[in-house]
Amino acid sequence: MRVMKWSMIALAVSAGTSQFAMASAQDESKGFVEDSTFNVKTRMLYMNRDFKNENLKTSPSGERQGYREETGIGMHAIFESGFTQGTIGVGVDAFGLGSIKLDSGRGRTGNGLFAADSDGTPEDTQSKAGGAVKFRLSNTVLKYGDQFVASPVFSTDDSRLLPEATTGTLLVSKEIPGLELSAGRFTAMSSQTGMGHDTIVDGGLPSANIGGATYQFTDNFVAGVAASDVDDHFKKQYLNANYTLPINDEQSLNFDFNGYKSKSQGQELSGDIDNRIWSLAAAYSIGAHKFTLAHQRSTGDTGYVYGVDGGGTIFLANSVQYSDFNGADERSWQGRYDLNMKTYGVPGLSFMTRYIKGDNISTGAEEGKEHELDFETKYVMQNGPAKDLSFRLRSAWYRSNTAYNGGDNNDLRLIVEYPLSIL
Repeated sequence: MRVMKWSMIALAVSAGTSQFAMASAQDESKGFVEDSTFNVKTRMLYMNRDFKNENLKTSPSGERQGYREETGIGMHAIFESGFTQGTIGVGVDAFGLGSIKLDSGRGRTGNGLFAADSDGTPEDTQSKAGGAVKFRLSNTVLKYGDQFVASPVFSTDDSRLLPEATTGTLLVSKEIPGLELSAGRFTAMSSQTGMGHDTIVDGGLPSANIGGATYQFTDNFVAGVAASDVDDHFKKQYLNANYTLPINDEQSLNFDFNGYKSKSQGQELSGDIDNRIWSLAAAYSIGAHKFTLAHQRSTGDTGYVYGVDGGGTIFLANSVQYSDFNGADERSWQGRYDLNMKTYGVPGLSFMTRYIKGDNISTGAEEGKEHELDFETKYVMQNGPAKDLSFRLRSAWYRSNTAYNGGDNNDLRLIVEYPLSIL
């Protein structure tokens, strides 16, 4: 797992709720320059992975490696223009990304922070840039070029120093209040450490066609579907339903269902895939506290597979800091607790802990089992010159039996981020 995933609700609510009071976004355009934004985000990441007893992990140079420790700084500069006025608005988006290695080495690299040279030594610096042209008619936007995508069937990952970026065409339409339609075709994707145009996997991304729809039925209920066709790899279908039951001003219940069906096709470059996987999470919120229970189940001949379609393409409840609990026939359960300290007079400070246990994993031999315990704390500065500066500490203890992974891992990350809005 690379990053905590947003449910489809996170994509749909902002789009759906804004539409109810909106006629045409293009009619309200102020202009190319007037509506422009320019944001710079600096991220420092320290990442330590301790694979107990080496656990057959290997470095980029092929050596046995039981310990990885790296530190770096990443810079994300993103410019988004407004749209020109008129029936059809025109604009451009552009980004520049760069990273600097602060600490690493040939024997400690491999956490996905830095590219490596021919002998396995991590690169000192990395950079990449991209841009896209966009057109808007009414409430429909067509974008072509380099971009970041957050679809449950095609999602660029941003869990290290630099994000993945994809190249292609994406159409998003919000003409009907509450309904968002999307369709796209992508022909290349760069990995988080690959500065080349198409480096997500060996051989690159052949092509990926995606489509999706979300609809906000009520203020408390939203559902969505999506599908993808990655040439010579696999086809996927996705379903999400999210419902919130308000109890009173202090209490609520939320239910979130996510499900995938995957099947390999063509040359089966990602393997012979046959998988169905779903998760259901129920969360009870009361004041500063939130308690979550989740169950996830995988069936079929294989586990859930992703990667060529982006490192973030796994919108499931039990996809957590280290493991995704997505093995063949795997069953997993999660218990989670969140605490927001704003209620106790410390705004910006939050805590989270969760435990996930998975079993029934088909390995061809004995039953595979795994479990993971996570702790996380985050603080965001609320005011002053350092407003929005955040500090996030994440730790995970992962264990599995020899039949599955055969590996133990202690994963520790310190993330410091400072977003700056220039325009």
